[in-house]
Amino acid sequence: MMSDSNDPTTPRPGHHHIDMSLDLVKMQPATKHVVQHTSEEKQGILNARAFLFLVLWYIFSACTLFLNKYILATLRGDPALLGAMQMVMTTICGFFQMYLPLGFYKPVERDGKPPNFWRNMILVGTMRFSTVVLGLVALKFVAVSFTETVKSSAPLFTVGISYMLIGEYTGMYTFLSLIPIMAGLALCSAYELSFNIQGFIAALATNLTECLQNVYSKLLISGEKYKYTPAELQFYTSISSIIVQIPACFFLIDLPNAQKTLDFTMLTVLIINGTFFHFQSISAYVLMGYISPVTHSVANTVKRAFLIWISVILFSNPVTFLSGLGTCVVTIGVLLYTKAKEYDQNLHTIKQHYRATPSLMGDTTEQHPHSWVMLKKSDQ
Repeated sequence: MMSDSNDPTTPRPGHHHIDMSLDLVKMQPATKHVVQHTSEEKQGILNARAFLFLVLWYIFSACTLFLNKYILATLRGDPALLGAMQMVMTTICGFFQMYLPLGFYKPVERDGKPPNFWRNMILVGTMRFSTVVLGLVALKFVAVSFTETVKSSAPLFTVGISYMLIGEYTGMYTFLSLIPIMAGLALCSAYELSFNIQGFIAALATNLTECLQNVYSKLLISGEKYKYTPAELQFYTSISSIIVQIPACFFLIDLPNAQKTLDFTMLTVLIINGTFFHFQSISAYVLMGYISPVTHSVANTVKRAFLIWISVILFSNPVTFLSGLGTCVVTIGVLLYTKAKEYDQNLHTIKQHYRATPSLMGDTTEQHPHSWVMLKKSDQ
């Protein structure tokens, strides 16, 4: 009997591995943007550098938060001046870090700037500025706890924005696992809730602009043709933010109060706070290169719960039953998210292989009824 090895319909060993390369690039049909996914990103938080920058992000965020509290509550500083000083310091530090990476990223030789460079920088810079200003407006009308409760919905916003901008796939189980994470943070911050329609709208807008900024930054950091370094993104968006912020400062800063409180101590603390803010921001940008926007949003939600407990320990804030319950729910939610994301990714990969295999083999599913089983075995 003659061999049918030359028959194009005969499955050949290793053919189902051909479309593995298709998973390296993911494109949303409705957009021209392409996001390049590296092997490091597929490891996610399990990557050693990703975990390191996650820890650094948490530490610098805690330092920035507590200095914010010290400046505003103890030194009676002006919130708008604090926000402006943070952007000035992150611009200065970002400029130096473009030439001194300090291990945060690998320097890249540039032949020039890509098309729409300044458009992208102004967009992200405006979003950064809007997030700061809207956050200050929200704090003017409602308590911090209410703002944090509204921000607990960030993963949900990120799922929708990620799908629209970069076509990121979020499976059903991953989506469901976000519910306990969001609910847990809401419970952690569900004390002294005070509702106000202006404050609610400002807090919701802060959430939206922050999620949009993170997803768009991910798009720029993980671009296929031109990848922005964290320092570039930090420096140029800070310049754009300052340009937008200068005219706004005349309306937001209380000049008499700022002049009265601005002394050597205040200036020193503002500079230290701005430096911490810079390293908090650039650590977040570095982390974006290793994880998806949704995972980044989940990590940000966990960070908020972590900071709530740090403030409880350092400032002896009263611990409520809801805070303890919320922390447990967030922890369980993160564990569920990790497992759900792994399961959904494996399921999505199998489905992609299953759809691509018949076209690669020149055959149909009916002719090879065992292809689904073969693909499952090959992924184990």
